[in-house]
Amino acid sequence: MEGRPIQERQPTGWTVFAGMMLFIVGSLDALWGLAAILNDDIVIVGGQGALVADITLWGWVHLLLGSAMAVTGLGLFAGSSGARWLAVVLVAVNAIAQIVWFPAAPLWAFLIIILDITIIYQLTVRWQD
Repeated sequence: MEGRPIQERQPTGWTVFAGMMLFIVGSLDALWGLAAILNDDIVIVGGQGALVADITLWGWVHLLLGSAMAVTGLGLFAGSSGARWLAVVLVAVNAIAQIVWFPAAPLWAFLIIILDITIIYQLTVRWQD
């Protein structure tokens, strides 16, 4: 009796798109965090009204979160369902972190929040694919 071949799960186009976007957003987040760590005087655009107490601390948060997002984006290319779950969680956390970051750099935070929403949509709209 011949066994049926095991069908490997391949990532769909939407998952690959979300993975690439996650990698890009994570990398940008990590670079932004690194810039905040190295020179927090340059990173603050408005200069006043920031909700965060220490820009360097938030730089570390964004550096670590962005790095985790970029690595998870690479996991999405492999079609890992665990990477998909982790990506949704990390992107949601990143969107919340950007809300806190909003007074320091509003245009940057708004752009990243929009990209985060796009990634969540792409990962969840066709979950069974």
